[in-house]
Amino acid sequence: MTDFKAAIFDMDGTLLDSMWVWLEVDRKFLEGRGLPMDEEYTHAIQKMDFAEAAEFTIRRYGFTDTPEMLIQQWNKMAVYEYEHAIFLKPFAREYLTLLREKGIKLAIATASPKELYEPALLHNGIYDWFDVIVTVAQAGRGKRFPDIYLLAAQKLNIPPKECAVFEDILPGVESAKAAGMRSIGVYDPSSEKDLAAIEKAADLFVRGFDQLL
Repeated sequence: MTDFKAAIFDMDGTLLDSMWVWLEVDRKFLEGRGLPMDEEYTHAIQKMDFAEAAEFTIRRYGFTDTPEMLIQQWNKMAVYEYEHAIFLKPFAREYLTLLREKGIKLAIATASPKELYEPALLHNGIYDWFDVIVTVAQAGRGKRFPDIYLLAAQKLNIPPKECAVFEDILPGVESAKAAGMRSIGVYDPSSEKDLAAIEKAADLFVRGFDQLL
């Protein structure tokens, strides 16, 4: 599928098989605070950007940390895996290659900071494949809002209606549609609980990138 002028990709859980890292970070983080693994908590923060997740965590557990302190700790726990152990999902490279051959502009729209997205993309040899990389921090609001996708389209100089967004989480799928873009849901096991809602909300849902080749 290549009938659009720009493709905007979420990174974690969409292009990269990386959500296992955050499950491990959650486990170690809670364990370090003397708390048991909390599946409800983990499911909730998977839909949030870092700032939202940090604020939610402080409220939920009554921590005295600042959001910035928690984000710094989480990033330190994840950085090695992003530099060495995270790889593209099956057929993601082939699909990106196809889009590039068709002259379609590529963008990343991610909640991850540069210290995580840059080494992961470099490690997988695709960092320079993207015309634009935008973050939630740059957009000013999380993926419950369309701002990050609209910012990517603006930087690409492509009208929203001619953009396709690839996302694995429900808020991203819904916000891409709110931005006036085609919304393509990409399966990831971490979003299994929201699967029915994602399939319903997306213009197209795929289990893997091989379905788009």
